[in-house]
Amino acid sequence: MAAFRKVLIANRGEIACRIATVLRQRGIASVAVCSEADADARHVRLADEHVLIGPPPVAQSYLNQDAILEAARATGAEAIHPGYGLLSENIGFARRVAEAGLVFIGPTPEAIEAMGDKARARETARAAGCPVVPGSDGPVEDDAEADRIAEALGYPVLVKAAGGGGGIGMAIVEQPDKLARALTSCRDRGRSSFGNAAVYLEKYIERPRHIEVQVLFDHFGHGVHLFERECSVQRRHQKVIEEAPSPFVVAHPEMREGLTRAALAAASAIGYRNAGTVEFVVGQDGRFYFIEMNTRLQVEHAVTEAITGVDLIGWQLDIAAGLPLTLQQADVTCNGAAIECRIYAEDPEKSFVPKPGRIAAFEPPTGEGVRFDTGVGPDTDVTPYYDPMIAKLVTHAGDRAEATTRAIDALERFRIDGLTTNRAFLQTILATDTFRQADYDTGWLERYVKAARKAQA
Repeated sequence: MAAFRKVLIANRGEIACRIATVLRQRGIASVAVCSEADADARHVRLADEHVLIGPPPVAQSYLNQDAILEAARATGAEAIHPGYGLLSENIGFARRVAEAGLVFIGPTPEAIEAMGDKARARETARAAGCPVVPGSDGPVEDDAEADRIAEALGYPVLVKAAGGGGGIGMAIVEQPDKLARALTSCRDRGRSSFGNAAVYLEKYIERPRHIEVQVLFDHFGHGVHLFERECSVQRRHQKVIEEAPSPFVVAHPEMREGLTRAALAAASAIGYRNAGTVEFVVGQDGRFYFIEMNTRLQVEHAVTEAITGVDLIGWQLDIAAGLPLTLQQADVTCNGAAIECRIYAEDPEKSFVPKPGRIAAFEPPTGEGVRFDTGVGPDTDVTPYYDPMIAKLVTHAGDRAEATTRAIDALERFRIDGLTTNRAFLQTILATDTFRQADYDTGWLERYVKAARKAQA
């Protein structure tokens, strides 16, 4: 299949800008879609043409499948890149794209479906030989069954929405009298967020780390891994700082072969193609367990690109066009270390509440080993309609210590006026002994914030 001539980007913000840039580098025309709130957004200006698809609310614009498909038809786009979030893992949308005679730049609808239901994904991974966290065999039928399973597993347990992701519809239960409330809450969140009220139970791994493996597969069954990323610095199950490679795996090198082999097996089991991420929870003893597969590009893919030199979006385009993945595993090497900081328009002093507003001045940091992906600029509005992430800062160096130093320095040099951001908070986290020593787990940042607030009270 020949390369695409025109691609529609069904997203916004920094990822839409990044995709538009790659398309331009490859001589492929780009089509942006935008809401009324984003009519003058950076991703619109970077694209070759754009289509207004609706009013500001995301349900009426960036989730409006009819409008997006009509925009592709009207502009003559041959393919749609969904980026991440929004419609990127929507099975119905992926099917409608194919039915419209267009190419969905991502996995097949069947692969999305196989990994979209987290309970089903566990069984698929288990059958492929991946270790999974002990838990229920599929969704629990009722509270009585949940009680029996939780007692057998031993507290604490984790209640998870079967259709969930990104920490939505998930609750840690430390004692039996809290289980019923957690079940109700997770069912409600699953129903409202994913249209699926089913929940399942897992044994909660205490003080876990969150480590994921990036994979690429083509249409011919050939796949490679691009090492692992550490995503344990989280707040409310949302990643704040990510890095590659994982410092925990670097300290326990015997883990890598098992992790990457398990990731490739899970992806191969569902006939996966394109870019995907297999996520694991890792105990303090170094044992790892499959938790889910994200059938899309990840926000933190940039740290993998930094250490491998592999253009993931470029390969997404080639694979979607039917081209073979010419990368062999031996071709993928790990060079140095990279750290990504997510910069948000939010107030860390007030429970991280989003702080929309207009950017007066905006000067991104530059320099050796500094990459700054953003969807905003001077005289840009950060609206209340969308996620308040305004940029991703990625720093790369020969080792983790230097990458950290570069991140702190780049954050200091980043100028943004008119908005409250978490920039200073990120600098503080990077400078802590806990981060410097990589002695953290997924609950560390919450504990740190709680202790800091208590000290200030």
